[in-house]
Amino acid sequence: MSSSLPIGIFDSGIGGLTVAAAISKILPNEQLIYFGDTAHLPYGDKSPEAIKDYSIKIARFLISQDCKMIVIACNTASSHAYFLLKEEIGNLLPVINVIDPVVASLVSKKKYRNVGVIGTRSTIQSDIYASKIALSDPSIEVRSLATPLLAPMIEEGFINSNISFTIINSYLSSPKLKNIDSLVLACTHYPLIKTEIEQYYQGNVDIINTAEIVADHVNDKLTALHLLNTSKTRQHRFYVSDYTKSFEESTRYFFGKEIHLKQQDV
Repeated sequence: MSSSLPIGIFDSGIGGLTVAAAISKILPNEQLIYFGDTAHLPYGDKSPEAIKDYSIKIARFLISQDCKMIVIACNTASSHAYFLLKEEIGNLLPVINVIDPVVASLVSKKKYRNVGVIGTRSTIQSDIYASKIALSDPSIEVRSLATPLLAPMIEEGFINSNISFTIINSYLSSPKLKNIDSLVLACTHYPLIKTEIEQYYQGNVDIINTAEIVADHVNDKLTALHLLNTSKTRQHRFYVSDYTKSFEESTRYFFGKEIHLKQQDV
């Protein structure tokens, strides 16, 4: 496999752009092909079977674009479709999810005892963070809270507004998150409201930057496989299953003039 091939990344919408931007920053020579499944967002209220179906179709499309790696830049898809993708295409190219690197990083720090996790209803119901953290360090207490309004709020552009402050404060004041020392943003949309979350906690809780952790893991994996691109030949490509103006604007926010947005039915 050639190191000059692109990295494929997908999410239900704009959330995965936080991961894509972090990867682009740490790996400036890499070309990215991003797929936003805007026709089916949000994934958080879909059944596991539907999420698996969407994910495998998108993965096959990314394979058709000659990607050298696929990054599932979505916690919900990582929760329900990762093992299916590993089984179906893992022999062709490496598949990365956004959960395992975050859990490994959090546990390795050995400083957190009461970890909060917020995410979509589907991710929280899967209990995947609590179970994986428990396997690595049973002494860590995990307190999970479904925050289903956050991803649609972000997709609609309600950031740094009275609406977003009200919704965020309502969720974070839940008794389920009382006395936590760290908070995992278990949805790739949530880094877009990280500043507002930090304002709520006023430095008393560490907010785990999941996008940077995943980007570091991608770097480590490509290095280990000798697949790092050494020549700067990138021209990112962005696809959506249903064109939306908000997606185009969000993509330009992260990538500026590099954006080439196309609609693709999978």
